[in-house]
Amino acid sequence: MAAMFTCCLGCCGDGGSGHIPLKDMPTVQLDTNHMGTDVVIVKSGRRICGTGGCLANAPLHQNKSYFEFKIQSTGVWGIGVATQKVNLNQVPLGRDTNSLVLRHDGSVYHNNEEKNRLPANNLPQEGDIVGLTYDHVEMNLYLNGKNMHCPASGIRGTVYPVVYVDDSAILDCHFSDFYHTPPQGFEKILFEQQIF
Repeated sequence: MAAMFTCCLGCCGDGGSGHIPLKDMPTVQLDTNHMGTDVVIVKSGRRICGTGGCLANAPLHQNKSYFEFKIQSTGVWGIGVATQKVNLNQVPLGRDTNSLVLRHDGSVYHNNEEKNRLPANNLPQEGDIVGLTYDHVEMNLYLNGKNMHCPASGIRGTVYPVVYVDDSAILDCHFSDFYHTPPQGFEKILFEQQIF
C-alpha cells in the first residue's frame, strides 16, 4: 500500500513532492483590449488619461462587487458599469442601454436618461475617492467612504467596471487595496474560477 501511495505521488510531475503548482490569479485592472482609440492607460493598468473609455478586464460575476476611483485631475469623466457592447470612443457614456455611469457633474445616466443625481454639495473634486457597489440590480455611490444614497439601475447583461475621461481628466482605478472599507457584504472583484 505504501509503495502504491509513493508511486501516485511520484506521478504528479514535479519530482514526487506531491505539490502541484497553482497558477497566479490574474490582477483586475483596466483592459487595453477594450478601450477607446485615444485612451492612454498607465501605472500597470490602473490610471486612465486621454479621451475615451475603458472597461476593466473582469466581469462582475459575484453577487456584490466594490471598486473605487480616485480623481487625480478634474475634467470630463464618468465611472460605472457597462457591457462589452458599449462604444468606448463616444463620451460621455450613459447614452445607451450598454452603460450606467456617474458623470463628473453628479448626474447618473443610463439609456440617455438621468436615473439619479448626487446632492449639489457632494460633487466629487480633485483628490476625492468615489466608491461603487454593484449587486446585479443596483449601482450605489460612495464619496470618500460616505454612502451618497444615490442608487441607479436598469442595465442588463454581463457588465464590467467602466471609466471614461476627456478634457484633461485623469482617474486612478482601485480594484483592491481600497482607500475605504467596502460596505458590509461587498468585496473586491473576483475572477470567475474554473475547476476543470
